[in-house]
Amino acid sequence: MTLAIPPLNAPNLLHDARVYLSGPMDFVADREAEKRFGWRNRIGQILSALGVTVFDPWFKPEIRGVEGYGREDEKDSVARAGWTFEDSKAGAAHRAASAEAFWPALHIDLRMVDTSDFVIAHCPTNVYSVGTPHEIILARQQRKPVLFVSPPVAFPALAELRRHLQLQGDTVGSYLLSELEKQVPIKPNPDGSPSQWYMPLVGGEHFFDGFGFYFYRDQFGWPATALDTAEESRGLQKPLVPFLVRLNDRLPVKWDRHQKEYVPNDDWLLWDLKKKDGGAAVRNAHTA
Repeated sequence: MTLAIPPLNAPNLLHDARVYLSGPMDFVADREAEKRFGWRNRIGQILSALGVTVFDPWFKPEIRGVEGYGREDEKDSVARAGWTFEDSKAGAAHRAASAEAFWPALHIDLRMVDTSDFVIAHCPTNVYSVGTPHEIILARQQRKPVLFVSPPVAFPALAELRRHLQLQGDTVGSYLLSELEKQVPIKPNPDGSPSQWYMPLVGGEHFFDGFGFYFYRDQFGWPATALDTAEESRGLQKPLVPFLVRLNDRLPVKWDRHQKEYVPNDDWLLWDLKKKDGGAAVRNAHTA
């Protein structure tokens, strides 16, 4: 199937909308690289071109009267280093200090979710994250759309290491590798299937198997990355970026399993605060 890639037009439906970019930060392979070159940077450029206000937890907005509130930096690791399970007054004081040190970051991230019209979440199944599920649940409790990117997870270096150890006849190394796989655990997810808990929470029409930045790479002057190469080589069935570009001109629908048809999706509530003649009815959004 050949994907139809829409052109990036001037801001329209998404003009003045607000989005929060959710995804693992704490246990990514390289926090500094993720902050400077990660997916949020590119998706932020695309959304800004569509007139969207982007809330990026790496670069939190300033709060009036409280400079630098909630900003995450090297102080986080210092606060975590003080954590202890010691059951004493001293232990309780250390735990309280660690918890209080991160409270501003948690507070402002959840406030950004609360302020947003929709959320984009990148959720690879091999990266541990707690804040991301919290943010997704908060958004869905408010019936806000969550656009959920769940990429395939593979470990080619692991397979190559296993093959190398077998060729070398290294039985000790092979055993240690198998034990490491159990202890981590290292679990491939070649289909990128999300957790089943996410499926009813997010809704079937808002899952994506990749970003599809490479479709718009020339337009934004981005260099090719390993992510681009991987996505282009496997071929995406439902990339996020073309969906966002289409969303700028047409609100998406959702599948109604009773009617077995697409129906209007009333999760998408994008404010038109300048319009003075009232709203419109959204019909057939919910059916018996």
